Amino acid sequence: MKFVLACYGVRGDVDPGVVVGRELLRRGHDVRMAISPNLVGFAESAGLTAVAYGLDPQALVDAQRNYFTCFFRSPWRIQELNRLARKSREFATESWAEMSTTLTSLADGADLLISGPQFEQPVANVAEYYEIPFAALHFFPVRAHGQLLSFLPAPLIRSVMTVNDWLNWRGFKKGEDAQRRDLGLPKATGPAARRITERGSLEIQAYDELCFPGLAAEWAKWNGQRPFVGALTMESPTDSDEEVLSWIAAGTPPIYFGFGSISVESAADMLAMIGGACAQLGERALVCAAGTDFSHVPHFEHVKVVGAMNFAAIFPACRAVVHHGGGGTTATGLRAGVPTLALWTLPDQPLWGAAVKRLKVGTARRFSTTTEKSLVADLRTILAPQYATRAREIATRMTKSTESVATAADLLETFARLRRVG
Repeated sequence: MKFVLACYGVRGDVDPGVVVGRELLRRGHDVRMAISPNLVGFAESAGLTAVAYGLDPQALVDAQRNYFTCFFRSPWRIQELNRLARKSREFATESWAEMSTTLTSLADGADLLISGPQFEQPVANVAEYYEIPFAALHFFPVRAHGQLLSFLPAPLIRSVMTVNDWLNWRGFKKGEDAQRRDLGLPKATGPAARRITERGSLEIQAYDELCFPGLAAEWAKWNGQRPFVGALTMESPTDSDEEVLSWIAAGTPPIYFGFGSISVESAADMLAMIGGACAQLGERALVCAAGTDFSHVPHFEHVKVVGAMNFAAIFPACRAVVHHGGGGTTATGLRAGVPTLALWTLPDQPLWGAAVKRLKVGTARRFSTTTEKSLVADLRTILAPQYATRAREIATRMTKSTESVATAADLLETFARLRRVG
């Protein structure tokens, strides 16, 4: 069968698609991937045939980071918020047209189109155009539900999320209207999220059900349309793993720090804060640079900085993990059985911070409010013995990564064979 995956965004956004694509390829299928231009080489290194898809996402990521930093720091700055929101909409509209052209060509003859949560609308429209099934890979709860905040009534939360779906649709309607007009499809009359579900699409929940108690029961009415499979994480070895493990073995277990593909505003300030906090606590720090350049900032003897590493191999050897609260990194920390501190920025990340707190394996706060003093306090909290004990217990209840990818691939194969289109 021919599977086409369209995954857009930074590494954390596209990893689940690459993981699934690699497994489908291993099973003998024809797998093609449309991916962010800066990650084509990454997909090809996993053995996949890949083409550039959309514009470089860095401009969008920067705009989103700046928007939500401004929103939480100074929500009264309406003009600045409107400017940043307009910038995101303009980027999306321009990128949407390029995505549609690329995907319409790539998807011809496909048995199934698969998308991540970023820009799933243009993928669903192309699937509708070709009258082929559509599947989504969601690594956090994207669809409306009532389990977001335990202290608010479920009907209220569902209503707010439904309104948010409608507002997003209205905000990006220009790009979708143009695409559907070019494809000869009727004009959309409602949010894509609703249309995707009503069409009978497969909406794989690529995270563990235990992270969001009550969600599976609420969504049971969809008759298996939203199955939980566990996190889809790469777990690929890197050139630095052996060196990092040797460094860890030479001293006390370190605390891991990493903030994903989105660069921090000041690498020097960040490293100074980490170094100062760990010095106060008598701890070593292991920092994964990822999207931030630490090469020209002062380093500390008790802090090791590495460009990339295999989290699945490194996290179990750490005392705790501190990160941005991305779904894949959170799942890897939970699977490793170590306490977590989530310092979040983007809107999906507080969901994982809340899950970490709900599971009693760590705590969370907004990244922009973090100081050396708050970092010391949060680290003291999660380094308490009860958090380590609880983290080890939760690890035994997490879905293993090999099981997650096998289950996801099974579901996609079955769905493609059924060719169920509403």
